[in-house]
Amino acid sequence: MQRLNKYIASSGICSRRKADELIENGKVTVDGKIVTELGFQVGPKNKVTVDGTLIKPLKLEYYRFYKPAGYITTSEDEKGRKTIYDVIPPELKPLKPVGRLDKDSTGLIIMTNDGDLINEMTHPSIKVPKIYLVTINGKVTPADAEKMFNGIEIETDSGEKKTAYAEIFPVEITNKNSTLKVTLYQGINRQIRKMFAALGFEVLSLKRIQHATITLEGLKKGQIKPMKPKQVKELKIFLDKTIKAQNA
Repeated sequence: MQRLNKYIASSGICSRRKADELIENGKVTVDGKIVTELGFQVGPKNKVTVDGTLIKPLKLEYYRFYKPAGYITTSEDEKGRKTIYDVIPPELKPLKPVGRLDKDSTGLIIMTNDGDLINEMTHPSIKVPKIYLVTINGKVTPADAEKMFNGIEIETDSGEKKTAYAEIFPVEITNKNSTLKVTLYQGINRQIRKMFAALGFEVLSLKRIQHATITLEGLKKGQIKPMKPKQVKELKIFLDKTIKAQNA
């Protein structure tokens, strides 16, 4: 037996939080009867419908994908641009990306049908680290790093002003270029590019190398591989600890 919201989330249609909303709004039936009790328990023999559609738990799948440049992180695009679903195998197209990378960026994207995991890793209230290897034109200074850490006001796609934060660590600094490790805990679109632009720099290359405990190690551009059970377990333990620490 398991809680109804977890059963719904395991079908891949939404997260547990969204499932709670569906239950409260009378959109869920169990064996033909509307259930609005959030703690309601169901088992394998129960028939659960959401908005009249019978659902069944999916086998949860977790993959690491090395996104190449030139593709957007969406299933379809009204402008006809290439998407990551033009790269990954057809049988994996039901999987969804955990977060996004802009068209010109490369690197790690976790792909899964686990709605709970996607919600926990992308929800603004849960500070999950994302690490990038970034090369910019020009020589970055300690003062620039301090500004990035203390926050820089940037404009979001909707025109709203937001303060963006980043931690940067030098990898290689020359008079012409700087290569840095950049850690983010926010999810503002093109955040790194906009932050460096505010300091007068242009991002020459941007690659995500880690998301939470999952790294890009062992992947080639355009390659997608299933995550090992140990990797999935370590990721979920990390998320549980992060959520508990932030709620303490």
